[in-house]
Amino acid sequence: MMKRLVSLVVVFILVACSTVPITGRKQLSLVSDSQLYPMAFQQYEGFLNESKISTNASMTKQIKDVGKRISAAVDKYLRANGMPDKADAYRWEFNLIEDKTVNAWCMPGGKVVFYTGIMPIAANEDGVAAIMGHEIAHAFARHGAERMSTGMLQQAGGLAVALSTTNKTPEQRNMWMTAYGVASQVGVMLPFSRSHETEADKLGVVFMIMAGYNPEEAVNVWVRMSQRESAGSAPPEFLSTHPSNQTRIKTLRDWIPEAKVIAKKINAQTMSN
Repeated sequence: MMKRLVSLVVVFILVACSTVPITGRKQLSLVSDSQLYPMAFQQYEGFLNESKISTNASMTKQIKDVGKRISAAVDKYLRANGMPDKADAYRWEFNLIEDKTVNAWCMPGGKVVFYTGIMPIAANEDGVAAIMGHEIAHAFARHGAERMSTGMLQQAGGLAVALSTTNKTPEQRNMWMTAYGVASQVGVMLPFSRSHETEADKLGVVFMIMAGYNPEEAVNVWVRMSQRESAGSAPPEFLSTHPSNQTRIKTLRDWIPEAKVIAKKINAQTMSN
């Protein structure tokens, strides 16, 4: 029975795979946008109702203007590559929240939030574009849906372990479940999250270049972030959902020349269509 279950899971994974545009990475896709977007939109509206929207007119305008330019780059790419339905499904919205938290995020479907606490790290319009590109890239690459899909698979794996250890003692079953939990989290889920962050960094740079921003500022954002964080405050990279600041800085520096080529090619493609 266990072998049959594993075989069914493998077949299911192969059928449910899709490809991230631009990077070409294969991803697990068990949740559709039509399922995910309404939930995301509702959660976003609830968040705004419970949060203090910034009254800083200049910063708010900057967030909205940069958001429009970056999202327009995504829209151009999707339409030029035969994905108008995906482009039409986004409901772009950009809000600045009065909060000291150093963070920004984008929900599936294009709902973006910046906290005022991250604005000193952004420092300028190109810095805002770097952060905006990264967050929008998460939505573009469907990372939210992929995380949900992987979580479902992780639960299925836990069920498989439970079924395969029914003849063990309670102590042995607990040991196997604990081992599975640690291994799946440290060996699969955390590296998976770090790969999402790296992919969003790369895609975000492409989008900011397409929108006319300076990609070097993406590096400077993480230099400023690393200067802000005190030594030893961050967890070891293998125990973190995000790559280390130094890893991100190196990855971005290495990636920018290729990102410029990709962005130029995409812009040329969109102009010819």
